[in-house]
Amino acid sequence: MADVQIDASLPMTEVAAILAALPVVANADHAPLEGGEDPAFGTVRWRTLFSADRTATSGMVMGIAEFGAQGTLLPHRHEPAEMYFALAGAGVVTIDGVPHEFSAGNALFIPADAEHSVLAGPEGLRFLYVFPRDAFSDVVYRFSPA
Repeated sequence: MADVQIDASLPMTEVAAILAALPVVANADHAPLEGGEDPAFGTVRWRTLFSADRTATSGMVMGIAEFGAQGTLLPHRHEPAEMYFALAGAGVVTIDGVPHEFSAGNALFIPADAEHSVLAGPEGLRFLYVFPRDAFSDVVYRFSPA
């Protein structure tokens, strides 16, 4: 990426506008691994890449969900729609009671408030997820009764 030089005599509003226009780069290898400890979620772990409370971004949240062999994300709902794009491994994503085989190269759209869950296969599963929200904390998970 090219170096950005900003004239020190510019008003702060112009400096802020220049900085806001720069791309934000996230590296999945450096994002902290979260989850895995709360049994309400299942065994899923995730890395949040873009979220307004962590990065200079807005309008979209993006991260990577990671599952070990037979890993789970328990049935839940949330108000915003969500998209998954499988990166590696395979599993089954159940949306409103309908199971969908899910493997590398596949994408799924999960409508707003649709109940959905994930069961990874024997080799685990890794996928990209996207929410149309500013921050991951804006997504309220409502888990289904067991």
